[in-house]
Amino acid sequence: MGKKAIAVAGALALTAVTTTLTMTLSPGIASAATGQITGYGGKCVDVAGSNSANGTPVQIYDCNGTTAQQWTPGSDGTIRALGKCLDVTAAGTADGTKVQLYDCNGTAAQSWTVTAAQQLINTGSGKCLDATDWSTTNGTQLQIWSCTGAANQQWSVPAGSGGGNTPSAPMAVAPYLYEGWGSPPNPTDIMSATGVKWFTLAFVLSNGTCNPQWDGSRPLTGGVDQSAVTAIRSAGGDVIPSFGGYSGNKLEQACTSASALAGAYQQVINAYGFKAIDIDIEADAYSDPTVQQRTIDALKTIRSANPSVTIYVTIGSGQSGPDTSLINRAASSGFAPDAWTIMPFDFGGAGQNMGNLTVQAAEGLKNALTSAYGYSDDTAYRHSGISSMNGVTDQQETVTVSDFTTILNYATAHHLARLTFWSANRDRPCTSGGADSCSGVSQQNWDYTKIFAGYTG
Repeated sequence: MGKKAIAVAGALALTAVTTTLTMTLSPGIASAATGQITGYGGKCVDVAGSNSANGTPVQIYDCNGTTAQQWTPGSDGTIRALGKCLDVTAAGTADGTKVQLYDCNGTAAQSWTVTAAQQLINTGSGKCLDATDWSTTNGTQLQIWSCTGAANQQWSVPAGSGGGNTPSAPMAVAPYLYEGWGSPPNPTDIMSATGVKWFTLAFVLSNGTCNPQWDGSRPLTGGVDQSAVTAIRSAGGDVIPSFGGYSGNKLEQACTSASALAGAYQQVINAYGFKAIDIDIEADAYSDPTVQQRTIDALKTIRSANPSVTIYVTIGSGQSGPDTSLINRAASSGFAPDAWTIMPFDFGGAGQNMGNLTVQAAEGLKNALTSAYGYSDDTAYRHSGISSMNGVTDQQETVTVSDFTTILNYATAHHLARLTFWSANRDRPCTSGGADSCSGVSQQNWDYTKIFAGYTG
């Protein structure tokens, strides 16, 4: 991966922040299937007493298959049961406003967006359907609350032709692209040859202060990085910025408060209107508990201010899964990114089956998420990601094209939220260029990208 060979390559495993794959149920989109909406504690969204009267509370309750728990996401943004709509009481926008059943009336209080993070965001308030006080007690009335990404705001909604809980494959597959060194490929050539539409652009770092720049040295706008963004968007794609990486000055250290760090993240989001961000945590800078907590608190602020922006956190991994300290810290702080993405390589030693080891590590990640957040296995998979490395790694492992097929099959079977790799720069044979400009294996241009481009979520 060359992350040790070049100042920025370390971000390689940046799970390319996949943009919030938001499915808005809007006119012209077919209705989804009818079924239960399940959430925190495995409970169902339920109309109290199966009563269809206006103002009947909508609550959580043991799943029982009754009509009071049969919901249909409509083509107009509504979610309906018993012939009426899921409604925010009095069109309120304040945290804690309860939800109810009410005659469908076309107002924003009854319009909902389902995201890839399994959130139900109310259009009128911009807030999320929330299991009040993290309760799993039958009869607890549901409410709206500022979106946090926490487990009590995760809902499995019936999915049909209109979409649902699977990720948007174009956004989920976003190979890393690095413009700061060597001979970067033309991203539009890759798009044309493979069908990939998204790239993760590495890396946003500190210039020595709490000021974000590409590589900590190139201006945020107006340089080669903006040229890449413009070219990709002009060809019908988009970009996810990656913060951090292995080398360079980290904003998470340079910014001395969570609010300042959130401001730096927000500056990058605003500069380009990005739909997702990725935080690549793989250097010693992040081992400091203060830096960890600052990062988590900043991301909570970003989530609250930008509920439609997908947040990915990318971390290293051993063969059996990642260290769980950061995951547990985030969970205890009430923050859940849209996906935790592992970098399953640099285990040490050649001759290993990297496809099988990747699957083994990903299972460890799933187990860590079920433990920390109380997710079901299915929900944990849908909040997991893999950021591999194509070709020969820093520790002389070889991740083959065949290994990418193994990883693709695993991701498809479990509907992972993210499937990416370091890097597009390396996805070509070693005929010229520096150490991180090619894969080190016999291949044709873009062979690895073509495999992951087949991911359908």
